[in-house]
Amino acid sequence: MALSLVKLILASSTANSDTAGAYFDYQTQSVAAGTDVVIPAGLYLVYPVANLSIQAYNGTSWATLIAANTGGTIFSDGINVKWVSASGTVTALFLTVNGGLAAPGTFNAT
Repeated sequence: MALSLVKLILASSTANSDTAGAYFDYQTQSVAAGTDVVIPAGLYLVYPVANLSIQAYNGTSWATLIAANTGGTIFSDGINVKWVSASGTVTALFLTVNGGLAAPGTFNAT
């Protein structure tokens, strides 16, 4: 996840190509049967997946934000938002902002 949502979009990028110039980065995360997994901090476009819902902590309990087999947009702080598998191992499918290429260092000579 990029630290900022501002990103240069290259005209030659292809859809969901997972290249440095592509704005979106297609991701998956496995959630074992009957468990939950905290969603890493970031902004996500979530695809519908059977038996997989998204919950957030409201200060006293966990509440469903996005029901199973429903897509949507989710913002996670990396602590209070999680994937929840109702039954069977499922794979969350989502898009996030492509972080681009790793910087090799600071003030490198070219």
